[in-house]
Amino acid sequence: MEDVLDVYTQPEDPQHPIVCFDETNKQLVDEVRQPLPTVPGQAERYDYEYKRNGVSNLFMFFAPLQGWRHVEVTDQRTKVDYAYCMRDLVDVYFPAAVLIRVVQDNLNTHVPSALYEAFEPAEAKRILARLEFHYTPKHGSWLNMAEIELSVLSQQCLDQRIADKVALKQEVAAWQTERNDKGKTVDWRFTTSDARLKLKRLYPSINH
Repeated sequence: MEDVLDVYTQPEDPQHPIVCFDETNKQLVDEVRQPLPTVPGQAERYDYEYKRNGVSNLFMFFAPLQGWRHVEVTDQRTKVDYAYCMRDLVDVYFPAAVLIRVVQDNLNTHVPSALYEAFEPAEAKRILARLEFHYTPKHGSWLNMAEIELSVLSQQCLDQRIADKVALKQEVAAWQTERNDKGKTVDWRFTTSDARLKLKRLYPSINH
């Protein structure tokens, strides 16, 4: 826990950016009947019946100090999908960075070995040499600012029926563009000192 909190206190450094990473999913739902349009004094109405079109996964990259985020929509969230996300983080989103500090949870796909399952050893090592992982503790995923950003995404974008992956990508892209253009970020105030005081029960007891 303190490791992640210490990362959050670091100043902005383009060569050593902080990027929080997390994921969620979205049930794709198509309409059986077209919604009734809005009329004066009445909102648009949807039929309770719908057609399930599967589930898409969403990977969230969030750099709080830059007020930047990117959401990658995929069919799955396997180790290979994770590995490709890490490669994009290094080569596409922060190509000029010397070392990217990645904050993420302890999901079993979030492991360095995932890159060796997706790429040749030399390529996996090249990518990992540019990454520094910082893990939130078990039951402490709330320490990941990407989870907060996913909550905003869910409230502002995903709280509607979306029929398919193409439509989902369009909705998410519009949402992230607006957030990025406005430089929206998270005002993180919880510190290591706060943790030692408010979460004292979670620390080991030392008997002298």
